[in-house]
Amino acid sequence: MQHHKDCPNADRWLAGRTIEPLELTGNENVADMIDNVFAPSGFNGRRLAEGAQLFSRMIESNATIGLTIAGAMTPIGMSGIFTTLIERGFVDFIISTGANLYHDLHRPFNMPMVQGSPRVDDNELAESGIARIYDVFIADDETLMATDRVILNALKAFDASKPFSTATLHKALGEGVLETAPHPEKSFVAAAAKHDVPIFTSSPGDSSIGMGLIVPHLFDKPLPMNPLLDVIETAAIVRDADTNGVVEIGGGSPKNFYLQTQPTLHQILNDESKGGHDYFLQLTTDSPQWGGLSGATPSEARSWGKVKDAHKNNVVVYSCASLTFPLIAQYVAIRNKPRAQRRLFARIEEMVDTLVSVARDNPVFKKCYEGNYKI
Repeated sequence: MQHHKDCPNADRWLAGRTIEPLELTGNENVADMIDNVFAPSGFNGRRLAEGAQLFSRMIESNATIGLTIAGAMTPIGMSGIFTTLIERGFVDFIISTGANLYHDLHRPFNMPMVQGSPRVDDNELAESGIARIYDVFIADDETLMATDRVILNALKAFDASKPFSTATLHKALGEGVLETAPHPEKSFVAAAAKHDVPIFTSSPGDSSIGMGLIVPHLFDKPLPMNPLLDVIETAAIVRDADTNGVVEIGGGSPKNFYLQTQPTLHQILNDESKGGHDYFLQLTTDSPQWGGLSGATPSEARSWGKVKDAHKNNVVVYSCASLTFPLIAQYVAIRNKPRAQRRLFARIEEMVDTLVSVARDNPVFKKCYEGNYKI
């Protein structure tokens, strides 16, 4: 083994921060704990600190910030944290699984989800009319089926006379919660509607909301929900922003639906206004070597033009989001001042019009599709 002083590049590799014994005293505040205990350490404690600091930089840079939500986050109470971030202007639009939106709608109508146990006989639960999400128990009649009826009642006045995106649907749903729920403050869908934060679902049929919508579709009149409008509206939001960033809880479809906005612009529309997202933070337990999107690294996303740089302003925290997300959210709540609301939902039509107008005037885009489409 060579002595490092005899190696010409050794000092470069040893220029990092010296790791000292960590001090808990004086770091009782969560943000101080992250900066002064996690950040000077290693492994995923250090990654968590880097992720929290990255989210803080997103906010300070005035980035348009997306939040993507996969996994069962609302059943364990994350709705309250989402609402806090919405109210402080730290989240400008959301892409979520439909299940997280559905389970968000129980509590504002006093329909309980309770702590249970993963060590149970599910045959007994089924016979008792109880559904289980790991260690969360939900009553079939009192909560699930009751929520199905609440959703349909909330959408009775919804204008389905023309094609609509999931953001438009969820805006109406949130407004229905605000108008009729005993406790609308318990719903982040309602908070998003109140603050004009668009909520998209990349797989709208893959949840109890989508399941329930078959009733009006089959027995009243067809619902012209058009997922392509979601592709257009999210791309328009990203194009409109000066700087883009995302906090991704888990992965799956919501993760890529956000990331694909950049290739939608440069690969499909030949729009040179963007070159990938500026900030990327993912909280995941998945790993990249299995080839799945949930574990795909930001450096891999760079090769697709989804992020601006393979290394800079990209952090992946490999740990359970039930632990890391509340800590990171509390960090920015302490370290960052609230921002003005962007109220993107109110501007979606304007942003889409700009997207279309720029494409029509783009000679490169027109040449690509010349003779095939009326551009």
